[in-house]
Amino acid sequence: MNRVYCCFPGGKHKALTMSYDDGRLEDRRLIEIFNRNGIRGTFHLNSGLWEGDARRIQPEEIAELYRGHEVACHTATHPTIARCPISEVADEIFRDRAALEARTGYPVRGLSYPNGSVTEEIERLLPMLGIRYSRVVGSSDGFALPENPYRWMATCHHNHRLLELGEQFRGLFKKQYLYLMYVWGHSYEFGEQGNWALMEEFCAQMGGRDDIWYCTNIELMDCVDDFRRLQFAADNGFVYNPSARACWLRVNDGEPVCVAAGETKRL
Repeated sequence: MNRVYCCFPGGKHKALTMSYDDGRLEDRRLIEIFNRNGIRGTFHLNSGLWEGDARRIQPEEIAELYRGHEVACHTATHPTIARCPISEVADEIFRDRAALEARTGYPVRGLSYPNGSVTEEIERLLPMLGIRYSRVVGSSDGFALPENPYRWMATCHHNHRLLELGEQFRGLFKKQYLYLMYVWGHSYEFGEQGNWALMEEFCAQMGGRDDIWYCTNIELMDCVDDFRRLQFAADNGFVYNPSARACWLRVNDGEPVCVAAGETKRL
């Protein structure tokens, strides 16, 4: 029987994604750094806090500023949702989704918990609200894919061992594993702490590498979901891809194989 491993797009075995909350004006500078280095990420916005707050990115700027990245929910008004009635939680998330979708023109399916606040009841609610993943606070210091995408913990906050972990990640070479480096934070923290140079250095070191897939949070989840939908023959001799996106495989340690959308491919 063939030995088949799933891969990230292009047959890559490493992925980098970024995740930043609150939609403050400093996102402009952060996105400029990302774009210059080919790095991509997800920005979690509070649509109910736009009005009257000059510190925040305003709705008319969203579509252009975040182009090439992902816009995701952070609830409309940023309450500590574990203390709220579940109906209020649903309203906060659904209102945020609707407002963000009106500005982006695509389904908004990601979330980060405001103040890291979550309960099992909230976690069960999210799929019914169209949310595919949500990030918690904290740093795992690791490079594994999320076992539970509704309690997705990043590799690190940008103030926690960022360059050290980046160096470890760049050195990973075993292609029998999939590795993910996930960095989170708030863009306004760079101004408060005077450490924009940290992100400049990290992105310069991590960008433009041919062994890393640069993705948003939802693209990572979609890639995992696409692989799970693949339909393999009993002996792994061929595979059918029912998804609308291509999938990449490595068969018997050979070169990466692309299975196009809707294709049945011999392996």
